[in-house]
Amino acid sequence: MAELQEVQITEEKPLLPGQTPEAAKIHSVETPYGSVTFTVYGTPKPKRPAILTYHDVGLNYKSCFQPLFQFGDMQEIIQNFVRVHVDAPGMEEGAPVFPLGYQYPSLDQLADMIPCVLQYLNFSTVIGVGVGAGAYILSRYALNHPDTVEGLVLINIDPNAKGWMDWAAHKLTGLTSSIPEMILGHLFSQEELSGNSELIQKYRNIITHAPNLDNIELYWNSYNNRRDLNFERGGDITLKCPVMLVVGDQAPHEDAVMADSGGQPQLTQPGKLTEAFKYFLQGMGYMASSCMTRLSRSRTASLTSAASIDGNRSRSRTLSQSSESGTLSSGPPGHTMEVSC
Repeated sequence: MAELQEVQITEEKPLLPGQTPEAAKIHSVETPYGSVTFTVYGTPKPKRPAILTYHDVGLNYKSCFQPLFQFGDMQEIIQNFVRVHVDAPGMEEGAPVFPLGYQYPSLDQLADMIPCVLQYLNFSTVIGVGVGAGAYILSRYALNHPDTVEGLVLINIDPNAKGWMDWAAHKLTGLTSSIPEMILGHLFSQEELSGNSELIQKYRNIITHAPNLDNIELYWNSYNNRRDLNFERGGDITLKCPVMLVVGDQAPHEDAVMADSGGQPQLTQPGKLTEAFKYFLQGMGYMASSCMTRLSRSRTASLTSAASIDGNRSRSRTLSQSSESGTLSSGPPGHTMEVSC
């Protein structure tokens, strides 16, 4: 089995002090499953999709994606695309706590809210970027609306429903751990949590003292009650668009690419992820003139020969392609690019 060629890449080019941040426009729309809030940056570009993000449990769009989209090298990308950051209901800053007994939407219903967002903005297609629960939601949306999704970046996705053993472990953990600790265990690996770095301390504080913690628990419960996405390799249930699968080095199931927990590469490795994203966009036919020197010299892109994600987590045969010119042909529709950060 071919594997990614790993080298150390030094992070650089953070957003410079004094650099003017983009203006944000916050919107809310009503959907059949309640109100959803989203933030728009930039203006639509002719013949280009919007970049639409969806965050993981315990986070909102800022705490999940801000380090990535404020990274210096990312500015070249965001200048070329309008982007839409969706907050799951009740996760946006200042969100009121839902009343007792409120029925929070399932992950499938959260995916069904996205068409309302695109209709409101009059956007026809998107490139989705999702982490954890957000990656699942965007995958479900892409399955239901394949003609509106040009590509997906899925970070730490688990496409499978929880089995009986998972449920038993979850229940036992709930007897001895608080909701914040369980969510932290979903976001980061045990090694990261034991190290208690400044990043871990920051996010432990964010989640533990979140004023909307009751709302976060509802999103957490919906994630744990997710259905199996039932991807079928070569079957009818498959993602039709190009997909970039991303997993952090700290993820406990790195070999499977699709990890349920551990590692947040958009937080810890924004430089690596930005370069891989540029490479992915080039493969889709965008940003052909973008400089890819660091990535093309230091990493090998891995394109799987299959057009879908295997539900049993076995990897397909990979085709490793190094790029001297820094460009990557998009290959057949539905190709998958695997990246380990």
